[in-house]
Amino acid sequence: MTAISIPAHRATRLRLTPRGRRILAALAALPAVVALSLAVLSGGSALANLDDGAPAGTFATLTVASGESLWSIAEQVAPGADPRDVVDAIVRLNALDGVVVSAGQRLSIPAEYASAP
Repeated sequence: MTAISIPAHRATRLRLTPRGRRILAALAALPAVVALSLAVLSGGSALANLDDGAPAGTFATLTVASGESLWSIAEQVAPGADPRDVVDAIVRLNALDGVVVSAGQRLSIPAEYASAP
């Protein structure tokens, strides 16, 4: 009988190909990209709400009547000003999503326009 020799199993080293390195780098960077994206998104919403904490006395309030629009309110409260600027100021002060208002809605009017003759 002849003895058959079985070669000893040698441990192989892990070899990364260039493609494997790119994939590994992308996976390692993914949490940083997600965290940065969330920081940018939340920072943008914080900047959009700067007018939310307006001090008392810097605005007046009114109730929207039936058939009124922001444009008609802007012309009513500040007849000498450009209605586009007044509408923009009202939208920012009230943090409105658009320019549509409904009857009975309470709106804050910036004091600079509310005191206009």
